[in-house]
Amino acid sequence: MNVVFVEPAFPPTQRNFARALAGTGAYVIGIGERPGEWLDDELRGCLSEYHQIDNVTDVGHLTDFVRWVQSRMWVDRLCRDKPSMKQALREVGVPTAASTAAAHVDEIYAFADAVGYPLILKPRTGAGALDTTKVDSRDELSAALGGLGHADSIAVEEFVEGHEGFYDTLSVHGEPRLDFVSHYFPNVLEAMRTRWISPQFIATNRVDREPDYQQLRDLGRRVNQALGIGTTATHMEWFFGPKGLKFSEIGCRPPGVGAWDLYSAGNEIDLYKAWADAIVHENVWHVPTRRYSAGIVALRPDRDGSITWIEGVDDAQARLGEWVIDAHLPPPGTPTQPVEAGYMANAYVRMRHPDYDVLHGMLDDVGRTVHVHAE
Repeated sequence: MNVVFVEPAFPPTQRNFARALAGTGAYVIGIGERPGEWLDDELRGCLSEYHQIDNVTDVGHLTDFVRWVQSRMWVDRLCRDKPSMKQALREVGVPTAASTAAAHVDEIYAFADAVGYPLILKPRTGAGALDTTKVDSRDELSAALGGLGHADSIAVEEFVEGHEGFYDTLSVHGEPRLDFVSHYFPNVLEAMRTRWISPQFIATNRVDREPDYQQLRDLGRRVNQALGIGTTATHMEWFFGPKGLKFSEIGCRPPGVGAWDLYSAGNEIDLYKAWADAIVHENVWHVPTRRYSAGIVALRPDRDGSITWIEGVDDAQARLGEWVIDAHLPPPGTPTQPVEAGYMANAYVRMRHPDYDVLHGMLDDVGRTVHVHAE
């Protein structure tokens, strides 16, 4: 099988997908923005060939490259419009927040008058929480529209109160063959805006044991079917609150923030290899053990600048070390990254434990006692 793989070097976890594809015997054509000589030997060994283009997010550039590859060989695989997606799901009865796509401020104000506040604003093709804004009033809406003025079209949706998490699958012909549920603490929007919080997310190992998760799994299958999702990884965000379970959005891609590393560690499988088997062979042979819950806690510097020291590491290691998967603790002098850069932007610790609640408490412990200082 010939697979075009976009940006095998970024983010760092991408190399795991290239490794797994190569391990199945696939011919992997890498495409990225960095020169080929910048790739390390391990990554180059996973790629059958590599080509540099100016911008992998430019649809025209990417299309031209794929057409060039197709002139040389058959391409089997090439590894979103959110308001339209949600409208399609509402039409088949999937519970979603009210939303619209708007290209003019009058449309946005009209939607706000009809739905009420709070509202969530984001560029229509946005990913993650980086460009997402919550507004609680017309004045806040007016101010936010100025900040999002660069977007050609804006997705506007009803703010859904409730606990937030994600449901991820590895699906073959639309049927989830492996699935995983993760919980955010706190919800993403708050986590990505508040420095003092050490946010976490946890992949639970209770998916097969607690009946409440069946509702979420059923919802995921309905979404797959409604959108015609085939053989792919999926990443679906959801909320559960006073209005019940609500679909947020789905991408035909793996989750970010190293979530697959947690799924692999918690279930004693190589999920990247399972993905490659699904892509190349349209089958999955891996069976998750559900032995551990696994999670990450992000540790934010106390200010922007350069890291000076990290307090509390030795004590935390003495208390909890047997359950640590890995940690990233940048050395003194490392420039800090802004809070909104995400869970893995500065320091973090990843852990697993057989009991979900115990793991949640241990991650809280790390967040309270390990402090990143900067100046």
